[in-house]
Amino acid sequence: MSLLDLREPPDLVAPLLVASFDGWVDAGAAATAAAARLAEGAETIGTFDADRLYDYRARRPTLEIEDGRPDRLTWPELTLRRARFGERDLLVLSGPEPDFRWRELERAAVDLARRLEVAAWISLGAIPAAVPHTRPVTILGTESHPGLLRGGVTAGPSGVLRVPSAAISVLDLAVSRAGVPAVGYYAQIPHYLTGDYPPASVELLRLVGEHLGQELAMGELRDDARRVLARLDTATAAEATTRAHVERLEAMVDEARRPAGDDLITEIERFLRDQGGSGERAPGT
Repeated sequence: MSLLDLREPPDLVAPLLVASFDGWVDAGAAATAAAARLAEGAETIGTFDADRLYDYRARRPTLEIEDGRPDRLTWPELTLRRARFGERDLLVLSGPEPDFRWRELERAAVDLARRLEVAAWISLGAIPAAVPHTRPVTILGTESHPGLLRGGVTAGPSGVLRVPSAAISVLDLAVSRAGVPAVGYYAQIPHYLTGDYPPASVELLRLVGEHLGQELAMGELRDDARRVLARLDTATAAEATTRAHVERLEAMVDEARRPAGDDLITEIERFLRDQGGSGERAPGT
C-alpha cells in the first residue's frame, strides 16, 4: 500500500519541487511560512497517508468546540500542491515532519519525482544560529553537485558537519541519488528569538524566485518582517545584556567571522550565563 495518493496533473512544464516540514529545521517557522505563501491558491494533487506517518499523541488533531458542542477536527496532513508561476510549474510538498516510516517516505519521494519528471528539488529550512537580527539573513546552502545554488548562496560550511538529520534531508539525499538535481536553502535565525521570523521567509522566497526566474509576490510577509524587526530593535535597546550580546554578534558578522560549531556553542553559553542561566529569550519576541 503506497504512502502517497497521487493524482497526476496534465501538462506539467519542467516542474520544480519545493519541500518544507515543520519541526527540526524550521526555526521561526521561516521555511513553512515560505512554503505556505507559495502554495496559496494551489490545487492539491497528492495526499499522504497521515495515519501511517504521524503519532497523534505528539501531533494531536485540533478540536473546535462551538458553544459547548464539539464541532470539527483538523488532522495533521502532508500534501503535494501544484501552482503555476509564469511558464513554470511549482510543486509544494509541505506539512508536519512525519514521525514514522521515513524510509518508505523517501521511496515515495523518489517515485513522485520520477513520475512527475521533477526538474529540480528545493529543500527549505531554518536553523538557530549565532547571528544578529540587525543584519541581512544568512543562508546556508547545500547542493547535489556544484553550480546549482542561486542568488549568491554558496555551499557550506566547509569540512565535515555531523548533525541529527531532519526528514527533509532524508528526502533530499534520496532524490539526488536518484538523479534529480537537489539544493537546500537553510536560513540562519538569531538563536535568542522566539516566535515567527518572517525576514527569513522573505529571503527564502527570494531564492525560490531565482530558480523560477521571477520575483515572487510576498503578500504581507514584508510588512510582517518590518514589524518584527522594529519590535526586536525596541526590545534589544531596552535590555543591556541582550544589547551587548547582539553587538558581539554584529562584530562577528561584520568581520566575516561566521560562527560555527564550538564558536556557536560558546557564544550561546555566554549569553545564557549573562542572563543568569535562565534561558530566557529576548523580551518582546
